[in-house]
Amino acid sequence: MAEVILKDLTKRWGDFVGVDDQSLHVHDREFLVLLGPSGCGKTTTMRMIAGLEDPTSGEIWIGDRRVDDDLPKDRDVAMVFQNYGLYPHMTIRENIAYPLKVRGVPKAEIGPRVDRAAEQVELTEFLDRKPKALSGGQRQRVALARAIVRTPKVFLMDEPLSNLDAKLRVTMRAELKHLSRELKITTVYVTHDQIEAMTLADRVAVMRHGVIQQLGTPDDIYNDPANLFVAGFIGSPAMNLIDGRVEGGAFVTTGGKTLAHVAGPDRAAAVLGVRADDIAVTEAGAGAIDATIYAFENTGEATLLTVQWGRQRVIARGDRHLRLDQGDVVGITLDPAHLYLFDPETGLRLRDA
Repeated sequence: MAEVILKDLTKRWGDFVGVDDQSLHVHDREFLVLLGPSGCGKTTTMRMIAGLEDPTSGEIWIGDRRVDDDLPKDRDVAMVFQNYGLYPHMTIRENIAYPLKVRGVPKAEIGPRVDRAAEQVELTEFLDRKPKALSGGQRQRVALARAIVRTPKVFLMDEPLSNLDAKLRVTMRAELKHLSRELKITTVYVTHDQIEAMTLADRVAVMRHGVIQQLGTPDDIYNDPANLFVAGFIGSPAMNLIDGRVEGGAFVTTGGKTLAHVAGPDRAAAVLGVRADDIAVTEAGAGAIDATIYAFENTGEATLLTVQWGRQRVIARGDRHLRLDQGDVVGITLDPAHLYLFDPETGLRLRDA
């Protein structure tokens, strides 16, 4: 096993900066997720670790060896891609065995190692089939087995579940989480899907414009966002972000509504963050303010209410048995223990709030 260390890593194409002077320490046996929107630099970072992209500057270490000048085959990493990358003319057994064959592993060792890898991803009964005879989830498990069979120092996974339907993604997430705990191999996983990140990761690195915005456990990222980008990106629905000001120990919206008591000095401009789960919906007149229901959604396990006063809209989560109609007036109250203030210019969290 091995840790992965990036030191001042930068990747440029002309004037475009894909990764901007990033340093990151992935601990031995850790499952670290690089999370962010398209174009944020997460895949470029992973490809530099793999040796598929050359860094413009900086250092890449795997274990105790600097590898940024090494060929991909010499880095002892295994990659799992979005498109599986299976050989259609080979059986599943031959696909899994291929990495061992090209590395000259003795034939007597290949069979048992393939059987073990297939057993770990529950593919034993499919070893003599061709990839076209398997479902998308089964083919993704073949790709995993092909990576596992090598017992590399590091796994690199580039959005491996994005081609699967919603039900299969849930199933494969559980399998990946179980497998990662069983194998205990350092893993760097790239995704734009925050649910994958939150459910799989030991730590999450949220990226934007080639820069890590926040690095922490899923709980840290969700409950203690460092800036407006992280607050708005993490969570489903996303955190409500309300423009206003702090005046006399209270947050006042741009429309003049006093929403909640907050700590800290007066500020002419601030953004209040509050999650849907931390907004209580009551009868009109019983909350901090009254608001009109703009949209009401029943998701089965809960209800989502988009409420509006003036030009401001926020989303609250209600009990699954709650039934209201568009146009109804309700009271809303924000939980003072779970409010966040941000600087609208820098986007940074105001920690004295």
